[in-house]
Amino acid sequence: MKDKRVLIVSSEVVPYLPENELSTTSFEAARMIHGKGGQTRIFMPRYGLINERRHQLHEVIRLSGMNLVINDMDMPLIIKVASIPKERMQVYFIDNDEYFKRKALFSDEDNNLYEDNDERAIFFAKGVVETVKKLNWAPDIIHVHGWMASLLPLYIKEYYKDDALFAESKIVTSLYNNGFEGELSKEFSKKIKFDNIEESKFEILAKPNHTNILISAIENSDAVIKASEELPSELLAHLKTNKKPVLEYFSVGEFEDAYSDFYLNQVL
Repeated sequence: MKDKRVLIVSSEVVPYLPENELSTTSFEAARMIHGKGGQTRIFMPRYGLINERRHQLHEVIRLSGMNLVINDMDMPLIIKVASIPKERMQVYFIDNDEYFKRKALFSDEDNNLYEDNDERAIFFAKGVVETVKKLNWAPDIIHVHGWMASLLPLYIKEYYKDDALFAESKIVTSLYNNGFEGELSKEFSKKIKFDNIEESKFEILAKPNHTNILISAIENSDAVIKASEELPSELLAHLKTNKKPVLEYFSVGEFEDAYSDFYLNQVL
């Protein structure tokens, strides 16, 4: 992995959010790459429940300040950064007061999904790409973890398809069994269409449930990793029809060599 550039984009990462399969695996993947001489940049949303003082987040003025257009609305992009203690790895946080200030991840106190989760996912995808462009950091691999990050493959392959910075980048999506019940906004497809992405490229999102969001990510990725031991049957059925490289499940304690071998010999 020496000198390979890997962009890790995750819905959740430890130590900024509680430990679970997703937050731990995305962190450990980055640490593995870093330990093998690769370069990493980690991106996640700056949810309101992240303690900025404890984790020493600070705004990066030179990266902040642009507006992203989401469904015909200008939404300010704020970029914050922190360093993971002892690891010498930087984490970039995509922030916006309208979308990420609230003190919860995806649902309210009654466990109802936020109405604007679709817009939050679009904002996160665009925010990651625009920040990487400002950093002028061309990744060899973009590794996506978690459904909030799963629009990134579609946007890289369609909305940003003419951007030279990502021309050689390969996209890997990790699949987790950490879904949500129900569906996102019925306007989801309309909001993606606003970005002049061809409708045929996201037909599956007409029914925006967790499985279909991941299927969209698979369709726009170059390779897939089973990051949970058990996955929804619909997702597994789709993988069987998929001709892209798929890495079977390895636990966090066992995946180091499997992931690096997959990156180097199946993805690149």
